[in-house]
Amino acid sequence: MTDDRKGLVPVWTLATGDVRLPVLSEDGPMTAERLHELRGALAALADEPIATLEVHPLPDKLDRGRGIPLDAASPLAQHLSQLITQSARNSSAASTSVAGEGLYRMVIPAKLAAQVGQGCLRSMQAKGAASAIRGAIVDSSGRIAGGATFVPVGQVATAGAVGGAGATAGVAVGGSAMLTVAAPLVLMAVAVGMSAHADGKRQQAIEHITEMLEQLQEQELEQEHSTLDGCRDAIDKATAILLDQGRPGVSLGLDSAVHAINSALGAVDRRLAKWQSALDKLPEGQAVDLGTLTKSFPGIDDHGGILCAHLQLATLAIALKRRVVILQAVEHAQDDPNNLFESFTRVLKRDQQRLDALESSLAGVLVRLSTLELARPHGLRPVFTTAEVDRLMRAAHRIRLLGEGVVGDSRPADVAIDIARGDDGSVVVFPALPVSA
Repeated sequence: MTDDRKGLVPVWTLATGDVRLPVLSEDGPMTAERLHELRGALAALADEPIATLEVHPLPDKLDRGRGIPLDAASPLAQHLSQLITQSARNSSAASTSVAGEGLYRMVIPAKLAAQVGQGCLRSMQAKGAASAIRGAIVDSSGRIAGGATFVPVGQVATAGAVGGAGATAGVAVGGSAMLTVAAPLVLMAVAVGMSAHADGKRQQAIEHITEMLEQLQEQELEQEHSTLDGCRDAIDKATAILLDQGRPGVSLGLDSAVHAINSALGAVDRRLAKWQSALDKLPEGQAVDLGTLTKSFPGIDDHGGILCAHLQLATLAIALKRRVVILQAVEHAQDDPNNLFESFTRVLKRDQQRLDALESSLAGVLVRLSTLELARPHGLRPVFTTAEVDRLMRAAHRIRLLGEGVVGDSRPADVAIDIARGDDGSVVVFPALPVSA
């Protein structure tokens, strides 16, 4: 959603550790383009991850159901409130703009986004629109600032150990006066935004699976779906506890949920290996008989067939696993307060790479299938029935469509995490989404 009021937008530069940088900040207002250039320079030169935080007026219409709500007592809400309060005391740019409710946009540069799992932060397509992106905040260009100008928020003097679990913000030693250290705030925002994004992918998969299974009436697939969907309750509870800096116990059932998700991912690996083997056996450069193809890929010629159900179950398992990985990364980071963000990114990267590779392999299968040419039906008759021709044409069309949803460009992009803050200090964190420059 674009802010057409063309007002001044306060912006903080947030570091996740104590860093030394050349003076890159602006003394006066900046354009959106100049802010993007500054973010890129800071990301390239900083020893620790750098993010920016902007504050915009809260849109009149906002679909809060897409985000994860946190009350005013949650660590993320408290870190944000303390940053706002302390900034208002020390900066005239912030004092008149950040009080009360507002829409806070944290932008993670591409370099940092790649560290925290770029595969998890791809756009989610809107239902019924092939090229649209799901997003309650951003417009088609990925911006909310419009013609607004950005004003750097000045030095923030706070107490607390920099980077520790109890820290809020501080000034980077020897660096720009506009650089604020706020590792816990960045950590929590990234964790909740990524978790909300993964849950959005889960909801999309559930919608498709439910519709397909009603038509297929496959009991084994229904059981697999029910087992995976039953993991959500434990993951939601564990997320709430960890984001309150607690420790999830055995009673939550998270161990059982992780086992079910890992078992489902094992099934995905087995199906993927069979699909890759079947494709490798096809004669290269030759048309393929539809009957031969359906033996290895049952339902490939049907809308919402078994192949589609298997692919959506894979999407569901991967989305749930991504949420679990984020939980594990947050837990490890909070166990080491002096190494908070580094611990988070290290743990997250290890498992995210496996999930990214799995998604890439599934995408590769879909692309290979979409490029196949179907052979004409074999038979003794010189002509074919209308039904045979129609089936072949429908199958060819559906096979070509398999490659449409594949994300071809995996280059890192800046990522935005929108946080709606109410007058009472409570927040709603929306899914992390890539944005254009």
